[in-house]
Amino acid sequence: MSVGAASPDRAVVFRNVRPFGAAESVDLVVVDGVIAEGPAPRSAEVVDGGGRVALPSLVDAHIHPDKTSWGGSWVSRRPAGGLADYVAQDVELFEAQDRPAGERAYGLMAHAVSRGTRAMRAHADVAPAYGTACLDGVAEARERLRHALDVQIVAFPQHGVIRAPGTARLLEEAVRGGAVDMIGGIDPIGFDHALDEQLDLVFGLADRYGIGVDLHLHDRGGNGVQALRGIVERTRALSLAGRVTVSHVFCLPALSDRELGALAADFADQDIALTTVAPSESLVLPVARLREHGVRVGLGSDGVRDSWSPFGNADMLHRAHLLGWVTDVRLDEELTDCHRLAADGGADVMGLAHADFTPGAPADFVLVRGEGLPQVVVDLPRRDLVVHGGVVVARDGEFLG
Repeated sequence: MSVGAASPDRAVVFRNVRPFGAAESVDLVVVDGVIAEGPAPRSAEVVDGGGRVALPSLVDAHIHPDKTSWGGSWVSRRPAGGLADYVAQDVELFEAQDRPAGERAYGLMAHAVSRGTRAMRAHADVAPAYGTACLDGVAEARERLRHALDVQIVAFPQHGVIRAPGTARLLEEAVRGGAVDMIGGIDPIGFDHALDEQLDLVFGLADRYGIGVDLHLHDRGGNGVQALRGIVERTRALSLAGRVTVSHVFCLPALSDRELGALAADFADQDIALTTVAPSESLVLPVARLREHGVRVGLGSDGVRDSWSPFGNADMLHRAHLLGWVTDVRLDEELTDCHRLAADGGADVMGLAHADFTPGAPADFVLVRGEGLPQVVVDLPRRDLVVHGGVVVARDGEFLG
């Protein structure tokens, strides 16, 4: 179940704002949480935008709020030689935290709202080392933030579905609990060493309980391509078109144009979505090529100050900036595309309406000082006002609670 903010039964007019950095200011009229046509009702509350640029709020299509140390003491990290080391260090950090997962997740998710995030797909670890404590914590944070943030939760088997005995039982327990929107998986060949067994289990649970699938795929080369083919086959066989996402997909950027085109056609045929976190020039997904085939692609934060990395800030405008940086963009339209991936791309992955200021669109937007959208992506100004469902939920970079 996806939890969203309840639309307020009231009218608000946001005066003197410039959608997408338009030259002329307009008034945005919001009625019952959506953009309305025509003049504002006489009883409408008035908020003065001061000529600021209005931009759609962004969507974080891939984040791990349960792992974060955000808001706590500095964590010194040790070298890691691969997934197994990272997973072991996840457990060590979890056990060393003096704040429960729900409190840490809430702090990070509220911060994301203050930076203009309107929705996120949150991956929460489910493993014998934690039981469902991480998932329960993220679900608790989602409930506390339901007025300000739309959240989908993925039950994510970070330690492997097969290689960590007991995980399959925990995944089913998590799904039965009702807080889960999707079930995850991870590198069925390179890490779990059980392609068919993992995919059959994950897709079987999704089919049986009527939820979606979002799998992490870091495997490159032939292992990654073989896993993708298995995902496409099961999506087709179980009629799960439109309900499956593959995250990271590091094998795609290195494929030939012909190989990429064939896989992209399969993704489009089964409406399989992809997400990237723009980790580097060589690993970011070929978004333009995928879009030519009609493949939905979103952008995400991934981990934020967890055991894997000291970096990350859950600021999706900054992530759009990083996407432009690693792909060496220069043109205004290219910078605009980076923002669009963080706004409309993520919305498409999560099945949300675009917050594009058209009548009937969700009134989810941010107000910032600036000349226009490309300059905002580069300069990353303070988010002066964040609006969710027509309600101001953050001001001057601070979440209002």
